[in-house]
Amino acid sequence: MAERKLGEVVKYFAKPSVAAVKIEEGELAVGESVKFSGHTTDFVDVIQSMEVDNKSVQKAVAGDFIGIKVSGRVRPGDEVFKVIPD
Repeated sequence: MAERKLGEVVKYFAKPSVAAVKIEEGELAVGESVKFSGHTTDFVDVIQSMEVDNKSVQKAVAGDFIGIKVSGRVRPGDEVFKVIPD
């Protein structure tokens, strides 16, 4: 599977297990897979839902700050990649 950099984690909220991500390039839609990669982070999640300004959205584009539920702990500065099926 190929990967393309989308952006990076800006903040992590532990209680709801949500990552705030700044999308720097490309776009992301609900149902697509993303990989979180960092010093101690390395896992893939499927986007179940995402929010922009506390409103649920189906798609986000470069420049958006999104909130997405994650299955593992992420840290500010972790890179976010879109997983592209072969």
